[in-house]
Amino acid sequence: MTKDKALSTKLVHTGRNTEVSKGFVNIPPFNGSTVLFKNISHMKEVVEASMKNPSVLSYGTHGGPTHDAFYELMNELEGGVGTWGYATGLAGCVIPFFAFVKAGDHILVTDSVYGPTRDFCENILTKLGVEVSFYPPTIGKNIKGYVRENTVLIFMESPGSHSFEMQDVPAIVSVAKEHGIWTMIDNTWATPMYFNPLKIGVDVVIHATTKYIAGHSDLVMSTATCNKKAWPLVQLVSYTMGQMVPANIVYLAHRGIRSLKVRMEQQTKSATKVIEWLEKQPEVKRILWPAHPKDPGYEIWKRDFKGAAALFGVEFNDSMTDGDIDLLLDSVKLFGLGFSWGGYESLLIRSYGKRSEEDKTNFGKMVRLSVGLEEPEDLIEDLQQALNKIRELKKKD
Repeated sequence: MTKDKALSTKLVHTGRNTEVSKGFVNIPPFNGSTVLFKNISHMKEVVEASMKNPSVLSYGTHGGPTHDAFYELMNELEGGVGTWGYATGLAGCVIPFFAFVKAGDHILVTDSVYGPTRDFCENILTKLGVEVSFYPPTIGKNIKGYVRENTVLIFMESPGSHSFEMQDVPAIVSVAKEHGIWTMIDNTWATPMYFNPLKIGVDVVIHATTKYIAGHSDLVMSTATCNKKAWPLVQLVSYTMGQMVPANIVYLAHRGIRSLKVRMEQQTKSATKVIEWLEKQPEVKRILWPAHPKDPGYEIWKRDFKGAAALFGVEFNDSMTDGDIDLLLDSVKLFGLGFSWGGYESLLIRSYGKRSEEDKTNFGKMVRLSVGLEEPEDLIEDLQQALNKIRELKKKD
């Protein structure tokens, strides 16, 4: 119905089934365990079909109409053939690994990957006999130098969660295809609005729907959207491992994504104003935001992405001590101090990351901002009063 329509139209109309919802605009949360059958013949038929295709409903762990509607929308937005939901953001990043790897295999993971994903690779996969190597995020086509005979998977995240390096995804995918290697990417920052990795050859796209997609900081969830080749493998392993998101959570994500475009456009507009102000502050060394013309990843961002999220990093110069940065976080009043991002509220935390010893990223001098839907001038005023406190203390010293 909406395949040839604009994104804003797809966000409103795709994944709507008024027959199921009895005419209501939103499909309600269908929570349930037991599925009733017409007779024993029907039961045998459905159960047999569900063994081959978990999307055939024979029990509540397969999902339901609420799940189907949301997954239809995610498939449409990303250009995938199948989507599965997971009960946390991390689960969506790590469960699909099991669709592609086994003991004795080797995988490549970007060094800028989300910290808990890295922990899973180092602490779980390695214990199962999988070799894990972390590659420089900006390596591009030179990743071929890291490929081994037993390399089966490359995991990407562009930009990185805390250091914001852009990856040359098309170049990496090209190398992967040459060697018959699966590819996965965490696309949470860009969302389906601004980047569609499946359309350039990535096999599996991960989203922490907790963030921009849901947009209201009231759920934890993720999705994996797959191409035709990867979908049967990811679907089977996800179902077999008992991965299931309650319908009421899927309902919230589905409701939240309807306003994705207007939220993200406004938040990015506000973030741009905050960044422009921050650049003028003497304590700021650089802004880490791929959409910034001075950012090292700007050209790749401009080539591959349609827009930018309102999440960025700030690196301070040596005039800001560790105590100064802590005071900044303690002094802001509108910015919340908390994990996650992509909700309607602004957040400010210290940047942190886990990187290889070869990487010298100075997370100690960095903070990360997620700009919400507040008036940008109010956010700037909040940061101004916090910095003024630091400056006043330095004058006294």
